[in-house]
Amino acid sequence: DDSPVSLVTPSTPVPPPPKSKPTSTDTTKQEDEEILNAIVPPREWTDGTQLWVQQVSSAPCTRTDVIHLEELLDSKLQQRQARQTGICPVRRELYSQYFDELIRQVTIDCAERGRLLSRVRDEIQMTIAAYRTLNENSVAFGMRKALQSESKVDMEKKITDLDDEKLELKKQLNKLKPQIEEKKHVEEIQFFKRTNLQLKVTFQGFIPHKYIFPLHLFL
Repeated sequence: DDSPVSLVTPSTPVPPPPKSKPTSTDTTKQEDEEILNAIVPPREWTDGTQLWVQQVSSAPCTRTDVIHLEELLDSKLQQRQARQTGICPVRRELYSQYFDELIRQVTIDCAERGRLLSRVRDEIQMTIAAYRTLNENSVAFGMRKALQSESKVDMEKKITDLDDEKLELKKQLNKLKPQIEEKKHVEEIQFFKRTNLQLKVTFQGFIPHKYIFPLHLFL
């Protein structure tokens, strides 16, 4: 099993026990175990074809165990390089395991108090999940707004560039207008000359030859 070591004190892994008719003592013990399993669910994994189950320990803890647990927490925080401030999933995971172990210890002494602590834990987890969702949504909203802002700036710059290009093209057009007008005037003159020449040629076809004058006199 490659699962990371938890701060919650486990019992020795065993195969699932066979079902048998419980005695009164076994019933009490089973009820305690069910309470612990409801608060901190057991781990299950398969090794080859063998199914193993590891429940949390139902053994009471001593003052030395609590001191050792705190030292173990500090050691794991340092080993996994958890951040001391801000949002840190590693620190959150380790403290969650630490709280589960405290609930286990309290539940062994008083099951009702353990249930209350487990409800507090579940409420905290739901609140954190809600804040996480809110944070993710706010980050996504901020990203969309940033992209929209960048897009707006790009569009404004493009409009400005197009306006500048339009002014430049107008300047070029104003410079070319005299040349265009002159070229147009020359083409009109050439057109009228050709038309005049064709009319004169046609006109000479209707008059006697002796009255025909050289064409250059009409140009």
